[in-house]
Amino acid sequence: MAQAKRKRKSRHRGTQAGTVEARGRTSRPTGARQSGSPAKKPANKAEAREQARQKRQARFDEPPTWRGALNRALFAAALFGILIVLAFGRPIADGIALAGVMVFMYLPMSYYTDKFLYNRRQRQKRAGGG
Repeated sequence: MAQAKRKRKSRHRGTQAGTVEARGRTSRPTGARQSGSPAKKPANKAEAREQARQKRQARFDEPPTWRGALNRALFAAALFGILIVLAFGRPIADGIALAGVMVFMYLPMSYYTDKFLYNRRQRQKRAGGG
């Protein structure tokens, strides 16, 4: 005998933004899916401050890279070019040309400043100063 009622099909539910939630446990934090363990939230402000301090120290313990220096130089040169055009009323071509020149000035200056600060920090850590 044939089934009178069709079985209900389970389906993914989409949102208006176009994202699709899969069935199952969707309340898990997104960080937990990537790292494999649940993300720990600090219990209080002091603990959060300590975590932020440790993250900052870890970031300063990374050696400087030319890519980081290039990103910083491009950002500074773009600001410089915009300032030339807006504040000094120069043509846009002048602003772009000066910004290009500034990239080549800022790039080594940024890298070697970072390198100097990194080496100084490493010396202080070896000496026990922090």
